[in-house]
Amino acid sequence: MQSVSESQPRVSAASQAATIPCFDPATQTKLGEVPVMERAEVLERLAKARAAQEKWRQTSFAERRRVLDALLRHVVEHCDELCEVVARDAGKTRENALMGEIWPICEKLRYTMQKGEKALRPRRVSSGLLVHKRAWVQYEPLGVVGVICPWNFPLQNVMGPTIPALFAGNAVLVKVSEWTSWSAARFQAIFDEVLSSLGHPKELVQILTGYGDTGAALVSSGVDLVIFTGSVPNGRKIIAQSAETLTPVILELGGKDPMIVCDDADLEQAAHAALAGTMIASGQMCLAAERIFVMEEVYEAFVEKLQRMVAELRQGPPLGGGVVDVGSLTTPRQLEVIESLVRDAVAKGARLLAGGKARQDKGGCFFEPTLLEGVDEGMAIFHEATFGPVLSVIRVASEDEAIRRANASSFGLGSSVFSRSRRRAESIASRLQSGSSCINDFGMAYMAQDLPFGGVKASGFGRLNGAEGLRACCNAKSVLSDRLPLHQAVKLYPTPDAAYARTRRVIRWVYGKNPLAKLLRS
Repeated sequence: MQSVSESQPRVSAASQAATIPCFDPATQTKLGEVPVMERAEVLERLAKARAAQEKWRQTSFAERRRVLDALLRHVVEHCDELCEVVARDAGKTRENALMGEIWPICEKLRYTMQKGEKALRPRRVSSGLLVHKRAWVQYEPLGVVGVICPWNFPLQNVMGPTIPALFAGNAVLVKVSEWTSWSAARFQAIFDEVLSSLGHPKELVQILTGYGDTGAALVSSGVDLVIFTGSVPNGRKIIAQSAETLTPVILELGGKDPMIVCDDADLEQAAHAALAGTMIASGQMCLAAERIFVMEEVYEAFVEKLQRMVAELRQGPPLGGGVVDVGSLTTPRQLEVIESLVRDAVAKGARLLAGGKARQDKGGCFFEPTLLEGVDEGMAIFHEATFGPVLSVIRVASEDEAIRRANASSFGLGSSVFSRSRRRAESIASRLQSGSSCINDFGMAYMAQDLPFGGVKASGFGRLNGAEGLRACCNAKSVLSDRLPLHQAVKLYPTPDAAYARTRRVIRWVYGKNPLAKLLRS
């Protein structure tokens, strides 16, 4: 879940600060302060994590399921409190916190308990021509996984990567964003309570707070894997720094997701998906439907629906009493980014059909739910992540035009296609350059935990979720062993005079144009 502004310091001279001031972005009420952890403390915590992991890696899958089950029970039993914590720290509505953070975490825990062991069991494979040998792949924990989170989904971004890493037998160090650090203590308490109650060291999962220097210290500390979610510029910094220690990295760098609405689409269905795709978490999500391509036969009807729906949305502080649809942005910097992109689009010919301005009168970081039409490739908003509650609707004449313009992006995370013809929708989806595609839905591929999650192009590389996400937290060790105790030495030295001629004949028999070779290839 990408943040486009996480590199911005929270206060001037942030690297010299001893604490981080924390505020509710919807009300600007001060929530408290959290410590800035220096490099020495990061290294100290890493040492404790390694010691804890040496015992944890020996635990059975059954014991690890016990831990995940206890985490699930805690999250479910305290979901109201956790939603309130998230709402105060990030500015999103309680409903968004429940559906966008609690629910995916619960599903990930359920999936991992149910299918994690199967994904990580030793896997038998063919030994090829070495018929006297057995071959398999076994998945061993890497050691300590370092996670660096953005601010847009405070709980989900902590728990999401931690669950598979922990189940795979690793310890985890999580550096949270300085913009949503207040909630870190509550999230740490979840792991502390569960691990301690089951007799495991609390040092298995530790949350780090600080600015960019703390994250840099984590990357260079000697962790065995870095999972980073954030902006492209910061992703490049992570890669450059991790190269010095040859630390493997998984990058999820956000997107500029296209949604294609065909001329035979159910417009009611598509309009609601478009609204969800840009208003959940005030549009601050990597899977936001930031470019909506609509075929001209249904364009006017679709835009009319959207305009009416956007105008009806209620916005305000999420905990101010009563239900609101759209909460605040998390950072003042993001408010500036959205204002700049919308202003540039309008100046270059886009038309505002709803919203379009910051709401300083509401007291926090609010930007109106906004509907733009006439967006094109000459505008910054077509290419750059908006990360806000802005619908950009683009008229297209054909499938080919929609696909071409959808792919005209440096990002490639998610995509969606709406059509009453499943075959047509799937054909269009197959031509979109993205890590995932949803047919007649928005972003729900993330909820199907068997599906790997990640992107292509500037959206990053590596996969979270599914068996791929679990195995990414492991060393996939190849093992070749004796099938029978023959103990027959392979005598290659000294080299026999006829070694070359004999070996060449074997290669021709096995791989050349002859009946035996054809049989082996069939």
